[in-house]
Amino acid sequence: MSTDKETSLTTQVYKIYIKSTPESIWDAITSPEWTEKYGYRTRAEFDLRSGGKVRYQSTQQMVAMGIPETCIDGEVVEAKPPRKLVHTWRFLFFPEDKAEGFTRVTWEIEPTRAGFCKLTVTHELEGAPRMAANVSSKFDERGGGGWLWIISDLKSLLETGKGLSGN
Repeated sequence: MSTDKETSLTTQVYKIYIKSTPESIWDAITSPEWTEKYGYRTRAEFDLRSGGKVRYQSTQQMVAMGIPETCIDGEVVEAKPPRKLVHTWRFLFFPEDKAEGFTRVTWEIEPTRAGFCKLTVTHELEGAPRMAANVSSKFDERGGGGWLWIISDLKSLLETGKGLSGN
């Protein structure tokens, strides 16, 4: 698997190659039925128009840990299916997370002539050190993993029909 990460305090960029179509990757990013199958298994809902709402619903396990039912919110800035999605992103896990405010996430899907796509996720994290630490974290069996883990799980799901955990 080809994955690289460039990290600074304010911007994190993750790239991964996925043997899939731009349309399938787009659906996996924006469809609630897909987002429940990889990463943190949260149900993401996108109103794919400029100014539309973005909401990630906590799993039952997350709610049992004290995380609110909506764990992430934001607003769509730009949607160009199936190539580019830009939206704001704010953690609602704890009051300290919510206080950091909104950051910006850009998803870019680029098909290659070789029959696979490059997915780039850029997260602009100016003024959000708690979020920067969380989204850049390494896989942790207690529940962490950040962007690299999320997009790796997405890749596995699209290519094999199963996520990294085997389901």
